Amino acid sequence: MDGLEDYAYDGFDKHIGLSITSASPDEVTARVEVRPELLQPYGLLHGGVLCSVVETVGSVAGATWFGERGQVVGTSNHTNFLRAVREGVLTARATPIHRGRTQQLWTIDITDEQERLVAKGELRLANLAVDAAQ
Repeated sequence: MDGLEDYAYDGFDKHIGLSITSASPDEVTARVEVRPELLQPYGLLHGGVLCSVVETVGSVAGATWFGERGQVVGTSNHTNFLRAVREGVLTARATPIHRGRTQQLWTIDITDEQERLVAKGELRLANLAVDAAQ
């Protein structure tokens, strides 16, 4: 998994325990363990965690595909919450819907340990060419 350490930093993703498990230009997978500090007052996983997973996993996927041509930035994150979660390990998988010259659209499925769909997101990214990124 060369290069995955580039996506591990001391920011928000580390705080929620998100780790990228594989990354290629066509698919990125990640995992996050549901912990008590990630729950909302009713004991369910906070929806913001799921939105953050969609944002990060989709962004890593887009950046991996775009490569050295420049950077990518999120412009829209639409996450549907489909199943309540109280515990366990979740897996996220990003796959492309569209990858163009100026933008990308990725779908991110988040499943539980029984492979049930917990959330489904779409992330739109703007491609910033090296000249535009500076």
